Amino acid sequence: MSFTVFADGCANLPQKIANEIVILPCDYMVNGVNTTYSGDIDNFDGHTYYEGLKNGNEIKTSLLNTQLFLDYFTPYAKDGKDIIYIAMSSGISGTYNAAISAANELMEEYPDCFIHIVDSHGCGFGNGILALKAVDLNRAGVDSKEAAKLLDEAVPHADQYFTVDDLNFLKRTGRVSGVTASIGTILNIKPILFGDSTGHIISCDKVRGRKAAIAALARKYSEKRMKCDDQRVFISHGDCIDDANKLCEMVKEINPKAEVTICMHEPFSGSHVGPGMLGLFFWGIER
Repeated sequence: MSFTVFADGCANLPQKIANEIVILPCDYMVNGVNTTYSGDIDNFDGHTYYEGLKNGNEIKTSLLNTQLFLDYFTPYAKDGKDIIYIAMSSGISGTYNAAISAANELMEEYPDCFIHIVDSHGCGFGNGILALKAVDLNRAGVDSKEAAKLLDEAVPHADQYFTVDDLNFLKRTGRVSGVTASIGTILNIKPILFGDSTGHIISCDKVRGRKAAIAALARKYSEKRMKCDDQRVFISHGDCIDDANKLCEMVKEINPKAEVTICMHEPFSGSHVGPGMLGLFFWGIER
């Protein structure tokens, strides 16, 4: 049976490649004022958003709650349509558990409906690359239960590496200590971070200087990329398009067949990584 693919604004997908995916909105607050991000990354004013972060804007995010999933999933469940939702990592958000609660409730009420929640163990394009794979499986006529199995098996191969320009944003979210952030800033240390097999963000390298950090991301692509049919590569950035373009050039030098999509990094997780974030997402042999 065919199925409907769901993701949310954290998936970072431009509309031109997300038109077969139902995108759920994400809410966040800027200086106490609620903002709903619909997932339309093409019309997201990232420059203003990230400049605001630089200037001290306080951003607070909240998980997608069970009621939101019930509101979106119920019409499909009533019609007996199967659902696959690609969730942000359970290691960094409670959204996955909220979606599981909604799925269990609806499958009890509508037993003919199959709902599967994929824990992406990632965020940003770490969600998006899996949502696009779900679309590919749907187009190929793979039934929902087999697709769910294949997507879960694909999670460890959805590689995501990124660097940040200001360690203080990671300090605020507890990813690095205050001492580490201070020393790193003074010494111009740039961490190379990734989502591990449990969905937690950890450091896998440290380099000195922005240029070295961009080169380190490209090296990760060279070392880890999977030589498969799907050569899609995604780059997101926190308002640093020149660095994103440079990384794209390096990726294309490594693999001229790479199909690279570049766009602004979405606001929901963007508040945690800050302006200058530069991320690289691709299918890899392992995380």
